[in-house]
Amino acid sequence: MAMKALREVGRKRSGAAGIGGSRGFADCAAAAMGVAERREGGGGGGGTKAVNLFTAVNQALHIALDTDPRSYVFGEDVGFGGVFRCTTGLADRFGKNRVFNTPLCEQGIAGFAIGLAAMGNRAIAEIQFADYIFPAFDQLVNEAAKFRYRSGNEFNCGGLTIRSPYGAVGHGGHYHSQSPEAFFCHVPGLKVVIPRSPREAKGLLLASIRDPNPVIFFEPKWLYRLSVEEVPEGDYMLPLSQAEVIRKGSDITLIGWGAQLAVLEQACEDAAKDGISCELIDLRTLIPWDKETVEASVSKTGKLLISHEAPITGGFGAEIAASIAERCFLRLEAPVARVCGLDTPFPLVYEPFYMPTKNKILDAIKATVNY
Repeated sequence: MAMKALREVGRKRSGAAGIGGSRGFADCAAAAMGVAERREGGGGGGGTKAVNLFTAVNQALHIALDTDPRSYVFGEDVGFGGVFRCTTGLADRFGKNRVFNTPLCEQGIAGFAIGLAAMGNRAIAEIQFADYIFPAFDQLVNEAAKFRYRSGNEFNCGGLTIRSPYGAVGHGGHYHSQSPEAFFCHVPGLKVVIPRSPREAKGLLLASIRDPNPVIFFEPKWLYRLSVEEVPEGDYMLPLSQAEVIRKGSDITLIGWGAQLAVLEQACEDAAKDGISCELIDLRTLIPWDKETVEASVSKTGKLLISHEAPITGGFGAEIAASIAERCFLRLEAPVARVCGLDTPFPLVYEPFYMPTKNKILDAIKATVNY
């Protein structure tokens, strides 16, 4: 009820005068792109500051709006900061013509964002919870993803970024806890990005906003306040479609993304106490994903475990497992293991049983290593 009440607050629609134009996407902010590209992967200049994940997202949005006058942020309740406060201060600084509330209509938000991006703007749309992205599914799958292809690259909506919080939060139940990334990974023409931490969130979000393709950017809401680390205060980007090996190991490869990385890290620590050396990889970008980094790791360890919150059947872990089985068949020493959510609607009271916990992962590590 509390979540529903939050969604009903602040529904006034701000005007959006001055949006549009005819300049191409590639031309509208070439200067900003040039500066940003030189900073890719770096610290962006200046010092660092310990911030949580929602603050890092907020910093990225400030920079995106500040460096490109043709960028806009909009969605349900973003005008007053949003349910998770990710857009706090944006309307005050950049005005209600560039940061504004929309009606409670996800299909309309996505459709407007596609049109705005098609006119050469950077449309940064927020879907308040990933669970509510499904009314926008047709717009994203049949319009945004196919816009460039159907025109032979004569026009596109590459300036589109859809932000949305996903995953478990401890008390969200059916409609505030889902992980729908696999639905969009099936769609050619979209990129899907999920960060694991504040530094990753800021750098990957700026890269997503500036990427010349439509990007679905899922943010792990469990970590909005829990995850804190040193984040560069300046403008920087982290490369898309490049996985990161965040822990070296020799006995088994573990792969995850988003909030699940913290759980996997805990499992790695416990496995190390039993003499098992785990190599941990953050996929970061799910589509297009970094097959080469994963293949190199599995070729070394001979074993692979994949973990994600979404249900196991049809989850993106299945795609990774199939691809690695094709690429590393003669080097695999055990079946690929998957530790994922259950094939049920996301439960409320039974959430601890549904989740792919540290102990479940540790059991699977031991079973795979001892196969």
